Amino acid sequence: MARTGASAAPSPWKKWSGHRGRVGAVALAAAVAYAVLGLVKLATFRATSFDLVIVDQAVRNYANLRPPYIPVLGMFHGRGMEYLQLADHFSPVYAALAPFYWIHDGPGTLIVAQALLFAAAIPFLWRFTRRVLGVAPAYLVSVAYALSWPIAQAAAFDAHEVMFVPVLTAIMIERYHAGRVPPAFVAMIALLLVKEDMGLMVIGAGLCLIAIGDRLRGLIAMGFGLGAVLLVRGLLITSFGGDAKDFWAYDHLGPDLPGAIMGLLRDPIAAVLLPFSDEAKVDTLFLLAWPTLLLCLLSPVSLVALPHVLERMLSDRGQWWQADFQYSAFTVVILFCAGVDGLARLLRWAKRSDDASLKLAWAAGACVVALTLVPKFALDQLYHPGFYAEPKAAAAAAAVAQVPAGVTVEAVNSVGPALTSKATVLLWTAESKGAPWVVADVTRWEFPFGSAADQLAEVGELQGQGYTKVFERDGYVVLRRT
Repeated sequence: MARTGASAAPSPWKKWSGHRGRVGAVALAAAVAYAVLGLVKLATFRATSFDLVIVDQAVRNYANLRPPYIPVLGMFHGRGMEYLQLADHFSPVYAALAPFYWIHDGPGTLIVAQALLFAAAIPFLWRFTRRVLGVAPAYLVSVAYALSWPIAQAAAFDAHEVMFVPVLTAIMIERYHAGRVPPAFVAMIALLLVKEDMGLMVIGAGLCLIAIGDRLRGLIAMGFGLGAVLLVRGLLITSFGGDAKDFWAYDHLGPDLPGAIMGLLRDPIAAVLLPFSDEAKVDTLFLLAWPTLLLCLLSPVSLVALPHVLERMLSDRGQWWQADFQYSAFTVVILFCAGVDGLARLLRWAKRSDDASLKLAWAAGACVVALTLVPKFALDQLYHPGFYAEPKAAAAAAAVAQVPAGVTVEAVNSVGPALTSKATVLLWTAESKGAPWVVADVTRWEFPFGSAADQLAEVGELQGQGYTKVFERDGYVVLRRT
């Protein structure tokens, strides 16, 4: 509660203003690192059509005031050139990036926007930590987040809707903790526009509110979350032309959501053990908690992340269990906030709430853990000279230059991002889509082929179907249909 009269406490914004430059510098440095990571991969042909071109096509269409068609994915799934991004993942939030395409039209814009959004969580995490633990721990925790492996992995793998989640969850938690409930709930509702499963995170937020005694708001949040999951998965995705089964990964539990719930209830012991049933699951779960020195497990704030983590670990899709890719970035801010709260709770239980040395020691430990994990994940690449060079990049650029603007081209996965600004990119696969241009690579394996030999064989097939080779260098082949 704020005090009144002559002895009133300074405005929290006044307290914050003295640190703006320093916190901003941490956030800017983080954004630059994330942007460099993504832009170098783009420039050296290590970004991918799946998923950078998918997002690029959706945002470009929004920028041109068209429906968010993603032909690269629609043709891959056999659903046509006018397949909507909203039918794949329900992410209308991508429309917010459209104005940036009016400044620069290309996938590099997505990479920079993603870097800025990831870094934008830092000021809110800093304010939350400062309020709970103090100024010095706030800086250390902010650096730990900036170096965290989930953000590094997400920044290194193209661009995804997860870019919006750290800042929204940071706003949601920090503003609620500050007593500013309306903006916290606005951020919570905004999560529902990010992806079809974010209703689970809102349900988790409701569970957290109930656990801390805010039962009415907790029940309201759970209702919003559950309603969003049912509405988006049951109606919106199918009405936009998608299939609700596309991301159903729980056939081992049941054919649908009610069946899966019944499957879990029939054998509750097996259900409890399922998230720990594979070494990759255990590794990822430990890596999620370890950056907080496991203290996130002492806080009800972790309940916000729980449904999303269970969605991954109960599935039958091994890639969801991994520490690679972007999936862990959905929950990283939540767990850092939970770690901060967990430490405060532990100190209260130990009757040492005023022990600044313990607070500083924990925050320093969290920062050290983040540093020790850097060499194991994507940020490690930034200080290796080899990351900035790709022997085949010149040949790839020459192949891209052969393709005229305004055409449709089937491109090997790593070349699609370089073409998407000037052409309609489809993914080159073993099943020809009949595009007038094809850019292939016959020496290095590329998704979705089984091997480079399969890619070479497909080039031979295309030549037999009337395609003419117009370029070949360092394994890259450009074909034109005549």
